[in-house]
Amino acid sequence: MFETLSDRLTSVFSSLRAKGRLSDADIDATTREIRIALLEADVALPVVKTFVAQVKERARGSEVSQALNPAQQVVKIVNDELIEILGGETRRLRFAKTPPTVIMLAGLQGAGKTTLAGKLARWLREQGHAPMLVAADLQRPNAVQQLQVVGERAQVAVYAPEPGNGVGDPIGVARTSLDEAKRLNHDIVIIDTAGRLGIDQEMMKQAADIRDVVQPDEILFVVDAMIGQDAVTTAQAFMEGVGFDGVVLTKLDGDARGGAALSVRHITGRPIMFASTGEKLEDFDAFHPDRMASRILDMGDILTLIEQAQKTFDEEQAAKMAGKLTSGESFTLEDFLEQMMMVQKMGPIKNLLGMMPGMGQMRDQLNAIDDRDLDRIAAIIRSMTPAERQDPKIINGSRRARIAGGSGVTVTAVSNLVTRFFEAQKMMKRMAGGMGIPGMPGGRGKAAKAAKKSKKGRRVSGDPRKAALEKASSSGEAPAQPKQGGMLGNLQGKLPPGMELPPGFDPSKFKLPGQQ
Repeated sequence: MFETLSDRLTSVFSSLRAKGRLSDADIDATTREIRIALLEADVALPVVKTFVAQVKERARGSEVSQALNPAQQVVKIVNDELIEILGGETRRLRFAKTPPTVIMLAGLQGAGKTTLAGKLARWLREQGHAPMLVAADLQRPNAVQQLQVVGERAQVAVYAPEPGNGVGDPIGVARTSLDEAKRLNHDIVIIDTAGRLGIDQEMMKQAADIRDVVQPDEILFVVDAMIGQDAVTTAQAFMEGVGFDGVVLTKLDGDARGGAALSVRHITGRPIMFASTGEKLEDFDAFHPDRMASRILDMGDILTLIEQAQKTFDEEQAAKMAGKLTSGESFTLEDFLEQMMMVQKMGPIKNLLGMMPGMGQMRDQLNAIDDRDLDRIAAIIRSMTPAERQDPKIINGSRRARIAGGSGVTVTAVSNLVTRFFEAQKMMKRMAGGMGIPGMPGGRGKAAKAAKKSKKGRRVSGDPRKAALEKASSSGEAPAQPKQGGMLGNLQGKLPPGMELPPGFDPSKFKLPGQQ
């Protein structure tokens, strides 16, 4: 959603990196580009003015003029101000001292309230709560049935005493839902209210009446992030008519310019609490202003990536695989398939790579990634026998033809997979051996060299005299002096201290000039 804004800001900062010092003209030109980028992203004008004024004031202060790298300091200032506009700190849900905690959803029709109710309920269930959904939208056709389907997928209870489709009293349903939640020991109640295609008094009155009856602990305003500047107008109208405690952004995975996310919090003064980033129930999480600012500035979102990995990966399996790699055991196609399936559970590969810093500059390559390629690889591996997965070296031409037929791909695709796997296997073995770097786990340090040398044994010289000397020195005995003849040999033992002949020196073989 923030691709256009991210690209513009990245290009602005790249032009600053070549400058060792920033003049007032540089700061004015930079803030002008930032202003244009924000306006093009559909950010409300009052928000843009405040943001640019804050950046300009800080950029002209001492923190930039005295910085070793002024360009990086400006990026830090923009990052800090983005975090401030988006809400500063992550806002958590307030829970009632006495259960059940009541959460009321409000917003326009089509904003995604019913689906979001299921996402929020699933998220709370994973946090250890026992939520219950309440079908209080009795006007929209099949709204009750939709909530029941969403609740079943989220594995949470749904309270729907009325059929809906214009039949029933939503205020009465909201009132009786609290007693039902207490009876069934649900600690959280999520009320899905009706929306309209526009702001009208009837909708506002119904939402206000439900609010007065249930006295919710949290009122969440659900806003479609793709409607642009109109999101601010709608939010102000709901603020005056019903009031709300926090904002939930839906459809953040869309291709709109995303100005609503930067505008709603600043205009209403209410924090963005949750964000929905896809159609699946698991595409939902708490909104973190600092992480969103990092994404906008193409700094990545490593913390979210780590959290997703922790949710998806089984700790016991991960520890087993890590031990297998570090011990140098063979990495098989069975292991490769298992790891690939675990990565797939984290979401689309494009989204995962997009959380890495600097990936905004490789957006075209990311868009070219097709997750169906992983499905084809899985089909190829599953078409192999267990023996072939354990030892791909036995896969000859006939076996490759059989695997290709079973997985619906070409023989070339099977050959390419096997070749790439062998390369990956070599890399794993190198990593297990520390890649020959001293100090790395399994690396060739002094201790490893000494152990290797002692295992081979001491090398013995081919010269018998040297071998005898080495043997005597290793055993701690004094080396036996060989019999030496000639003039020099007779002097052995009679020379003054410090002038003795070296051990192993045979004077009999010493030849004078002209001696045959």
